[in-house]
Amino acid sequence: STAMPPGPPMYLDLVYIPNHSNSKNVDVEFFKRVRSSYYVVSGNDAAAEEPSRAVLDSLLEGKAQWDSNMQVTLIPTHDSEVMREWYQETHEKQQDLNIMVLASSSTVVMQDESFPACKIEL
Repeated sequence: STAMPPGPPMYLDLVYIPNHSNSKNVDVEFFKRVRSSYYVVSGNDAAAEEPSRAVLDSLLEGKAQWDSNMQVTLIPTHDSEVMREWYQETHEKQQDLNIMVLASSSTVVMQDESFPACKIEL
């Protein structure tokens, strides 16, 4: 893998998937090594393939290789077609791997902009 050099796993509470969840920077090796209770998945550009389906699939493949079945919560920052399709097509595997996708019904309004939000308590 060119995205992550070899090494032991790192355990974190919260990880923001870099570069709008682009598969050029995040792969299976990333999820095998960077183990988190929460992953924030950004990206809302279908033309740029963000978030990348390959990244979402890499989470499943990487998590399947962990030596524990710890709960993982995936927090998308946008509702996207890619995310909805991935969720529906892989829902059973997500359950098997103890992965929950968090949907938010909260909205934050700042000046002239509003966007969905999630509250995370660690």
